[in-house]
Parts: sequence; structure tokens; C-alpha cells
Amino acid sequence: MPEHDLALLQDAAVSAGKIALRYWKHAPKVWDKGEAGPVTEADLAVNEMLQSTLQSARPGYGWLSEETPDSPARLDCEYTFIIDPIDGTRAFIADEKHFAHSLAIARNGQIIAACVYLPALDRLYTASSHSQALCNGAPVKASARAEVDGATLLTPKANMAAEFWRGPAPNITRAFRASIAYRLCLVAEGSFDGVLTFRPVWEWDSAAGALIAARAGAAVTDRYGGALRYNTGQAQSQGLFAAAPALHSSLIAQMQP
Repeated sequence: MPEHDLALLQDAAVSAGKIALRYWKHAPKVWDKGEAGPVTEADLAVNEMLQSTLQSARPGYGWLSEETPDSPARLDCEYTFIIDPIDGTRAFIADEKHFAHSLAIARNGQIIAACVYLPALDRLYTASSHSQALCNGAPVKASARAEVDGATLLTPKANMAAEFWRGPAPNITRAFRASIAYRLCLVAEGSFDGVLTFRPVWEWDSAAGALIAARAGAAVTDRYGGALRYNTGQAQSQGLFAAAPALHSSLIAQMQP
């Protein structure tokens, strides 16, 4: 079943990329959603296509998407699509390449199929609960780093403030990407040792990337080291932390509770 669903997500993600690229670098219309950030006509066009395509193929599945008004009906579904039509909308607006389509399916709170596609880079990351993580069909593997000093972490600069750590902030090399889904995939392929977000994270931002990183060998939890669950009422986790397992344990021990 996960592989059957994964094939559906892959085809839909590639179709989403074709739509997004028609708007990318062509000054799409942009609206401000306040604290939720901007949304473009490309986000809405991709969301419309994905909802029509995916729900037609799996009419019994629930639906949770950043660009669709939420319905509590999804909470009664065994299977639920969790979708971010364009993750990294600010990067998309700025004509940058690091935006992604994030598509996942949850079954009873756990992600079983996941696809993250970056159309401007033509990079397709996939995984299922029964298969390894792949990028463009080739296996990827997370870092095995254990040492904190010098570790590479995708995290905002604000997360290195003293208030978040029991002692001095760890001596890490910090970087950032706009798309959370892409950050998780960079950890999955071993390009970075970890990704850390202390702020609440929407499920549609993390669902697909979290499974891909986990199936590549990373430890993936909330900011406190707790297990992630999906298709929840709040549709958020308490932060997000994915890293090489030994590094994950070491950094968790240094964080403020």
C-alpha cells in the first residue's frame, strides 16, 4: 500500500512542478496572510490541482493543506493527505531555486509515504515506511556524525541565542534554507548534519521531509526529543529536530528544557 500511494504522490509532485515553473520568475500575484506569511497565485493553482488529482484518486482519504480551509472531518480518516503546495514561498517570490512541493500521506498519525520535489533543481526525494529514502531514484544516507563541535546545522540565527541552551551555545556551523521540507532532505542526503527549529512547525511543512530523513537514518523528533504525530487537531509539532542519531542525543542534552 505505501508504495502504491508513493507512486501517486510522485506523479502529482512532478505535475505540481510544471505548474509552479510557469509562474516562477514571472512576477506572480502575491497576497499577505499576516502571520501565516505570503501566498501566491502559484500556491493556489498547485493546491487546486493537487486536491483535485489526489482526492479523486483516493476519495476516502482526509485532506490537510496549508492553502485549504481545515475541516475536522480529516480527524476521522485512517489515511490523510498532508500537503504544502509550495514550501518556501518567500524563496519562490524572490526567484530563488530552493522552493519545494511537499506531499505526504499519514495513516493513523504516522507518515507512510512522502515526496518532496524541487522543480527548479529537478530534485525528487521520496520514501515510504517500507522503503529507503531516495533522491532521483538513488539511495541517500544521513550523516553519522557524533561530535557537536563543527557540526553543520540548518537553523535560524535566533536559535543560537543563550536562552535556548543550558550553557554556551554549541560550536556549530550554521546555514539556512527557506523550505523546511528541503532542509530535512538535505539532512537525509548527508549534506548537513542536522536541522533544528524551536518554533511550532506546521505538519504540512515537516510531514514529507520527516519520513525521508528518518528513512535515511536520521533521528527525527520534536524540539524536546518527543515522537512526531501527524493529522492532529492542532496540526503542529513543538518544534522540529532531525540529526545524525548520536549528534541528536548530544544536542538534546545541551538544550534548555
